[in-house]
Amino acid sequence: MLALVGLGGAIGATLRYMIGEWMPDGFPWGTMIVNLLGSLLLGVVVTMSLSEETVLLVGTGVMGAFTTMSAYSVDLIELIENNEHSTAMVYLFVTVLGCPLLAFGGMKLAQSV
Repeated sequence: MLALVGLGGAIGATLRYMIGEWMPDGFPWGTMIVNLLGSLLLGVVVTMSLSEETVLLVGTGVMGAFTTMSAYSVDLIELIENNEHSTAMVYLFVTVLGCPLLAFGGMKLAQSV
């Protein structure tokens, strides 16, 4: 079981890094995208009738390493410290409202299939 979580974590962290590298500088697009997308996908994973192994691999491993609360927190603080208050507020509200809404949407999507 631990190997599944570790494998999933390696996949998720690699995907997060790749998305971050593809995004332009100036706004933490990569962090916001992985957190929003990860919330949607985790909502799907936890709602589907999947094996324990699949949930550990994809839910705990991949999605756990793909999403990042710590980078979100640092990004938000840096925006505030750089006096980008409007941008920080948008980032805050999109993430705080968007992640739970997308997780809910993912759960509803999984229930409908």
